[in-house]
Amino acid sequence: MSSELKKRNIPFSPPDMSEEEARMATEAILSGWITTGPKTKEFERKIAEYCGSDKAVCLNSATACMEMILRVLGVGPGDEVVTSAYTYTATASVTCHVGAKVVMVDTAPDSFEMDYSKLAGAITENTKVIIPVDLGGVVCDYDKIYEAVESKKYLFKANNDIQKAYGRVVVLADAAHAFGAEWHGKRCGSIADFTSFSFHAVKNLTTAEGGALTWRNHEGVDNEEIYKQFQLLSLHGQNKDALAKTKLGAWEYDIIAPNFKCNMTDIMAGIGLAQFERYPKLLARRREIIDMYNKALGVEDGSCYGEVKGHKIQVLNHYTDEQSSSGHLYLVRLMDRNMEFRNEVINKMAERGIACNVHYKPLPMMTAYKNLGFDIKDYPNAYNQFVNEITLPLHTRLSDEDIEYITENLIDIIR
Repeated sequence: MSSELKKRNIPFSPPDMSEEEARMATEAILSGWITTGPKTKEFERKIAEYCGSDKAVCLNSATACMEMILRVLGVGPGDEVVTSAYTYTATASVTCHVGAKVVMVDTAPDSFEMDYSKLAGAITENTKVIIPVDLGGVVCDYDKIYEAVESKKYLFKANNDIQKAYGRVVVLADAAHAFGAEWHGKRCGSIADFTSFSFHAVKNLTTAEGGALTWRNHEGVDNEEIYKQFQLLSLHGQNKDALAKTKLGAWEYDIIAPNFKCNMTDIMAGIGLAQFERYPKLLARRREIIDMYNKALGVEDGSCYGEVKGHKIQVLNHYTDEQSSSGHLYLVRLMDRNMEFRNEVINKMAERGIACNVHYKPLPMMTAYKNLGFDIKDYPNAYNQFVNEITLPLHTRLSDEDIEYITENLIDIIR
């Protein structure tokens, strides 16, 4: 390691806040309207326009967005939802929340994406939804996903009108990491049938907590009705939100169903609106950081492999001719090393002031999913991705000197 590099303190993923976020949040606070209101509605309009969708809805998390659309679609007991074994729990837990069965597909060998060749085999007459994961900001191969869906269309059994309108398994993208990503000339949010984004504190664009759902137009599906259902589901089943009740003589409301409470506030949306204006520059900086990481680790443009001190590494390939990632996570696999070595590297990086992480410990290794009958032995590829993976800090508060410090220390430790 260069003796010129003094010890630094590099957190993993702090939020990038400016005076503008503080101003917009303060504006909401002082306006007298701090819950769901005009800023939330404006944020929804901007998200829909940005993603190329006619409509968007904002809630308090991406998890709430995924669960509520499963409920809108009528998914419940007796149904199955297919997803990847290599993801965070929220991707699967929402299926449990609605009483349906989680079905997991292993990743492809040496890939962070589900094995598309096994996807069709996971679809049964009970399958209602597939939830692909746009991990790290890289959009999945939706051509292959829809090919699998169409190949099993003959098995699909609709239980309600919206399922009849689709006439096949619905694709719900877990794009928690992928706001702003593009694939085949389309922006994430207008590729899958439905797309859920996260605006949690560690995400590229944050509202502290929060999420949004967008969807594509589909014949026989009323966008306004879907939006209305989301308002009912997220506000106790109340048929008027707080803003509507402020109109003269409009106090009275009805409770249509005993629903949930998961709306976004205008304070959150104010932060999001400020972040949104800065977002193009934030995405560009993330790409610069990824390029610097790739260069330091011997990864050539368009490749996902490099070599450090004679050791082969694999990284997530963020930018190709077909797609442009949102650059959310920088994943590194130490190809010829094991879990113990990986953990030792993380500890030594921490000793040098660098916070690293792991994305992810596969769901079948977690107690909750073991208790549902999942066994990691059935997902060997996901396990192999996990055992030697390290996620390096990637956020827009990093300087070029920080990147140099991180990479020189990593190379020094793994040599």
